[in-house]
Amino acid sequence: MNYSILLIFLLFNIPSGFSQSSQFDTTIYDVVFRENNAGSYKKWQTTDRSFGYYYTYTDRGRGPKYKEEISLNSQNFIINQRIKGVNYLNVAIDESFSSKESTGLSKNMMGTTQGNFNGDQLYFRYDGSPAIYEVLAQLLLKSETGQVDLYPQGTTEVIKKIPFKLSNGTSVELLVIKGLELDPTYIWIMGDKMVCMISGNLHIIRQDLSGMRLEMKAIQDNIEDESLKEVAQNLTHKLDQAVIQNVNVFTRAGTLLSNQDVIVEAGKIKAILKTGGEAIEQGVTIIDGTGKTLLPGMFDMHTHNDKFRGIMHLAGGVTSVRDLANNKQLKSLAGQFERNEIIGPNIVIYSGIIDGPGPFANQRNVIENLEEGIAEIQDYKDLGYQQIKLYSSIKPEWVLPLADKAHQLGMRVSGHIPAYMTATQAINQGYNEIQHINMLFLNFLSDTIDTRTPLRFTMPAQYGADLDLQSQEYQDFVKLLKSKNILVDPTVAIFENMFVSQLGELSPTYQAIANRFPIIEQRSFYTGGIPKVGVQVSRYKESFEKMLAVVADLFRQGVAIVPGTDGLPGFLYHRELELYVKAGIPAFEVLKMATIKSAEITGLADKVGAIEVGKQADLILIDGNPLAEISDIRKIEWTMKGGNLYYSKELYNSLGVKDFK
Repeated sequence: MNYSILLIFLLFNIPSGFSQSSQFDTTIYDVVFRENNAGSYKKWQTTDRSFGYYYTYTDRGRGPKYKEEISLNSQNFIINQRIKGVNYLNVAIDESFSSKESTGLSKNMMGTTQGNFNGDQLYFRYDGSPAIYEVLAQLLLKSETGQVDLYPQGTTEVIKKIPFKLSNGTSVELLVIKGLELDPTYIWIMGDKMVCMISGNLHIIRQDLSGMRLEMKAIQDNIEDESLKEVAQNLTHKLDQAVIQNVNVFTRAGTLLSNQDVIVEAGKIKAILKTGGEAIEQGVTIIDGTGKTLLPGMFDMHTHNDKFRGIMHLAGGVTSVRDLANNKQLKSLAGQFERNEIIGPNIVIYSGIIDGPGPFANQRNVIENLEEGIAEIQDYKDLGYQQIKLYSSIKPEWVLPLADKAHQLGMRVSGHIPAYMTATQAINQGYNEIQHINMLFLNFLSDTIDTRTPLRFTMPAQYGADLDLQSQEYQDFVKLLKSKNILVDPTVAIFENMFVSQLGELSPTYQAIANRFPIIEQRSFYTGGIPKVGVQVSRYKESFEKMLAVVADLFRQGVAIVPGTDGLPGFLYHRELELYVKAGIPAFEVLKMATIKSAEITGLADKVGAIEVGKQADLILIDGNPLAEISDIRKIEWTMKGGNLYYSKELYNSLGVKDFK
């Protein structure tokens, strides 16, 4: 009998809480998600150079669960790896990598690939536990150049190694690594062992150091801030006076005014003149706009901001955003954006999230009873928030009193439709707007669907194609939207990725830009959205096409539509606009939605949203004409905001993203 294989089998099938042999001690990490203990990560050694891992956490009914085996060669590179389980969206994963002589064989969502492998590159798995990060850290620490080549392509490097002594006397080091994702990767080590990883809301911390997690997070936050401040200093180009010469200007009417000189001074538009009509003063910065289009800075009306993503908004031409759920420290981040300490857009609307109790709660701000909800609304109002966003676990009987409280304070109410409730019911009880097009489709299915779960996606995917836009039920609903002045925030691009993309194939949502990204970001474009097999593939696509038809129909019938992403800043916004045009909305109307109309909806039309004398010079220059070809919206050369100029190429390069050229 092969006892090594038997031992690995036993270790991977140990029930929770079952003790393992002391010969192979298990190291256990807590997985904290949004400040809640959400799962665990375990690792153990099986032979001299082989290891086993188990990793899981939960997030509102979603979350990964992996069992993993890794074998290393004498240089610490992976020569064999096997991962089984489900990913965050509960898609089954069976991934492997093996090597023999000078050949590497990988099997993953992309299929089976064979290539040259000499044991000196790191295969970076598509899905799996945090084990790969510890292996990478160990390789980088040993590397004379501070770099490690990835298999089959790519390079990572450690750019900082910072020692710290924690308050409990523990000595640790923080590695800052570039080359995997848009943001740097941060790995906390002790010797050559990983003790912690902190990435946004997801924290993985060795159990004996759990009490130090928040201290380590504060240290890492400071390092991240200093790095972003340095980027802002290096990539901000201050403009006192400038002339954008011979440019085509997008007008309030949605037309182009050709061959204009737009004069900017002290962050405002001073004059708009026919090119050649007036001499340009000496010493003024001249920007050639020949053959290019000048648009007002755009509004992303559905974002969740953090300090890393501000750069991508500006690189993508988005100068103003609504934040539709965040922590209560959001205004601190907004201040950093406004002062240009960190590059980012103007956050013009703050929406405080409230969710009810239960296993699928959003976890950002959960209330246990109605009284707590009333108090939270007052708290948000006192913080200067203009809007309340209710989430899926709110009890239906709470909606009316919560909405009444918000309205008494002059706040709008929006959100997901709570479980066991329809959009019609939510509107009649006080909603002013609805996030996500799937929530509208659920209105025509049933009020018995537990929309806290992935059913809020799979039910519209399965039955959305059946919605009859000529039916009385649908027409009555549209009349309700119009009579109540309900705003619809459809975020259709995320549903294209969910419903149309297929596992192992490049999502149409990201097809135009995938090769511009670092390796892990690229791989996320192949994950296939929600699982679909057989007839579901065509069925889900039909349902997405019906979503586009509804967006176009709502527009034609006079329902207010706002473009937002709820995802990858800039790039996903461009796709959202493309999909509106694909749905049948004229490009000039889509661009008005993105600029003039969004400024009106947010109450800022007197300051931004149009290229007019006296308004703020929040502007973007496009190397093309998006009125003739909406995809030209991706060809942004620079963005102007707050008297500063930002070149998209420079911003993207700082993230490891290639420019459109």
